[in-house]
Amino acid sequence: MSEPFDLFLSGTVFLDIVFTGLGDLPARGTEQLVDGMGSCPGGIANLGIAASRLGLRTTLAAAFGDDAYGDFCWTTLADQEQVDLGPSRRFSHWHSPVTVSMVIDRDRAMLTHMHPPPVPPKELLPQVPDARIGFAHLEPEPYEWYADAAASGMRLFADIGWDPAEKWSSSVLDQLENFHGFVPNSVEAMAYTHTDDPHDAVHALAEHVPVAVVTCGGQGALGVDSITGEEEWVPSLPVNAHDPTGAGDVFGAAFVLGTLQDWPLRQRLAFANLCAALSVQHVGGSLAAPGWGDIIDWLAGARARAAAGSQTAAEHVASYAFLADVMPPSGRLNVRRAAATIARISDATPPAARRD
Repeated sequence: MSEPFDLFLSGTVFLDIVFTGLGDLPARGTEQLVDGMGSCPGGIANLGIAASRLGLRTTLAAAFGDDAYGDFCWTTLADQEQVDLGPSRRFSHWHSPVTVSMVIDRDRAMLTHMHPPPVPPKELLPQVPDARIGFAHLEPEPYEWYADAAASGMRLFADIGWDPAEKWSSSVLDQLENFHGFVPNSVEAMAYTHTDDPHDAVHALAEHVPVAVVTCGGQGALGVDSITGEEEWVPSLPVNAHDPTGAGDVFGAAFVLGTLQDWPLRQRLAFANLCAALSVQHVGGSLAAPGWGDIIDWLAGARARAAAGSQTAAEHVASYAFLADVMPPSGRLNVRRAAATIARISDATPPAARRD
């Protein structure tokens, strides 16, 4: 029998086009020039690429169109980022979903165009791949594979997105009965639990899943592990945030790695915070995810600042000493960043020969 994957993902892949450098949203009838742009696979691809860059064997089930957008997303995931697309399918005459993300004052607003996939989820995924952990994006209605995967012993994690109707029905959380962990952001967590504070929200979610985490952007992350009895808040790392697109997915991928390593909750949160902090310094959600080279560089910089007398850096070095257990060769050192174009030549040119 072949080895199981580390992570199985199911969801929607978007072509993400990210604009940065906006002072405000464009007013009606006006045009703005922006100083930054990146194109990359988005949606569930954010998590898949982030996980693969950390060395996790990742497989993804998603629908892809046969248009140029679908070609770009498929090639980037499979060939460049080494995400297994065995459970995924291409569909003729189906428009690939597209999201435009506009970064404004370290936050973002998004526009999305998409059509429902040509086949229902059960037909797209007749059999769940063998994996140690599964990660899903909760929809209004649960997918049948949740129960099958949980029954097979797969530990399931989930996140959730914005409710376009803004009804925030708590019944969505009933789907979590088959899940091990839930990792929403603070806005989503408070909305679905009808609470006014992230601390109250994470405790409300802990009644649904063994491991509840609420990410709070620049304020860090809260977590409750009911299995071990741990409850932690870990502050975020100070960085020059440039583009927050996909940072929550990067956090989720890093938290999965920490789970597979059986780290204490505080270390899982700290590592996820670090990876998310490194990602927001680059344009483009999925292709902003750090590789091990980025993590090694950050740790080397922290050690240099600590040697120069920085107490904060010394605390970071001590807090992240556990990373020695998972340093390469478990992941790739060098990774590609998002480029403005989706032209084939940008995919084919070796990173060393490119000017990003």
